[in-house]
Amino acid sequence: MTEKIILGIDPGTNNMGLGVIEVKGSKIEIIAMDVLKLDKLSGQPLKLKKIFETTLRTIDHFHPDELAIESPFYGKNIQSMLKLGRAQGVAIAAALYRDIPVFEYSPRKIKQSITGKGSASKEQVAGLLAGMLSMKQIPENLDITDALAVAVCHHFQKGVTGEKSPTLSGWKAFVTQNPDRVK
Repeated sequence: MTEKIILGIDPGTNNMGLGVIEVKGSKIEIIAMDVLKLDKLSGQPLKLKKIFETTLRTIDHFHPDELAIESPFYGKNIQSMLKLGRAQGVAIAAALYRDIPVFEYSPRKIKQSITGKGSASKEQVAGLLAGMLSMKQIPENLDITDALAVAVCHHFQKGVTGEKSPTLSGWKAFVTQNPDRVK
């Protein structure tokens, strides 16, 4: 049975979601989930330092095999996008510093992987993840479920054998090929 630990990160400069899952065969279990709150820190450099330190500490504690991270999305505010890109880059640098392979997924790809719909809301993603991962309660901060979604998306994309998941033509095909993911 293939076992793998995946660290998922939803980067941000105010809140960074962290989710650690363990995959044993086809079973996915949450090991840890948290949010790093950065809004009280003054200045971008201090926030980036905290992101780097927290990512390293998480890697050193849970020893993930891979890091999956959400890529920045194009927005109207270029300054926000640059800050988000820096946050992502620092988390990636921490993983590379510990020789952890890094995989990047677009927000649309993550949502599609979890819900089957690339334009799903954060709440829809959180709701489906809660059922999929047998969560007793959805975390108040959805950056946490976003981080878990990145990790789960990575698992679905890579599969337990490292192969890409098959392309599905719709909900019926999804349900047929994934009866264990539908409740």
